[in-house]
Amino acid sequence: MPLFKRDPKKKLQKAYQQKMETAMHAMRRGDVRQNAILVAEAQQIKAELDKVG
Repeated sequence: MPLFKRDPKKKLQKAYQQKMETAMHAMRRGDVRQNAILVAEAQQIKAELDKVG
């Protein structure tokens, strides 16, 4: 077992948060289509996160 092994759950959580933040900015700009795409990608990341943790 490696001593400095990275936590995949932490990496997925960060990716999820970044996607949701980017989606929020897209919505504020009025880009509803881009927001929908980003939210869908964030949901896929969330599903992976649920599998891991």
